[in-house]
Amino acid sequence: MAFAVIPMSGPVKMFGQETAFQLTDIPVGVLYILSVASVGVYGIVLAGWSSGSTYPLLGGLRSSAQVISYEIAMGLSLVAVFLYAGSMSTIDIVNAQDKFWFAIVLFPSFIIYAISMVGETNRAPFDLAEAEGELVGGFHTEYSSLKFALFFLAEYVNIVGVSALATTLFLGGYHAPPGLGFTESWLGGWFTFIWFFIKVVLFFFIFVWLRGTLPRLRYDQFMQFGWKVLIPANVAWIMVVAVLRYFTINGASRTSILIFGGVVLVIFLIGSSLYERAKAKKSAVGVSVVDAPAPYPVPELPMKISAFTVPRAERERE
Repeated sequence: MAFAVIPMSGPVKMFGQETAFQLTDIPVGVLYILSVASVGVYGIVLAGWSSGSTYPLLGGLRSSAQVISYEIAMGLSLVAVFLYAGSMSTIDIVNAQDKFWFAIVLFPSFIIYAISMVGETNRAPFDLAEAEGELVGGFHTEYSSLKFALFFLAEYVNIVGVSALATTLFLGGYHAPPGLGFTESWLGGWFTFIWFFIKVVLFFFIFVWLRGTLPRLRYDQFMQFGWKVLIPANVAWIMVVAVLRYFTINGASRTSILIFGGVVLVIFLIGSSLYERAKAKKSAVGVSVVDAPAPYPVPELPMKISAFTVPRAERERE
């Protein structure tokens, strides 16, 4: 359903007519994709609950909390794209990247989206809903045969969907890389589909690469990273992009834009320095508290445990 609004190539010729290789285009196409992708969590939760087992239920609850948390960061990362493109239509966003890809212009948004889409799809190192070491197999522990295969098929279809959305929003969609724009007219426009396919396969390779290289995070670290790092950083970046976009639309000079960028950079460096100092101070306090002697007497542990002796009452009974 998400691919209905994703343009997979430029205008192509079919049966003597020139048409877009896209099923339909709606003004809120990106919001439609996000809403369709968010429905999948219902299947995971209901699958874990209907198993009648503890581990699948815990896996389903983990998955619901994980998807909801990282969908917020994913949605916020797209706000900067909407501000620069001036539209929520997928074809308008692709056309706005004819000169520069948003992955370069809006690099922080691209990084946040890339992290969020890994958490959204429950893939390593964020596959905490199916952690084998803790929950046996997660929400699909009690499933086998065709039902088990359908879970894996849905997971990989979701990966392809978020990869296609990332290609559309940040990598220029079906547009060729810079310097290779002359290839877009090859094969009557059909060659642009090859560029779109290569970009999606590149994201899919990154998913497989992450699964084979990074260890799984702890659940509390994963949730803290989403709520305390990604979302605040996203909100701050949206404010910066909004101000820069306002300056650009109103014809501000390049000097004023550079001054604003320098001020933002200085504030970021100062905030990072203060955060690192507070973190170091907190760790030092924690070490001193652990090493300090206890305020109450602690008995010494016996160095040797005596052998078990039979109570006197039992000996007399025998």
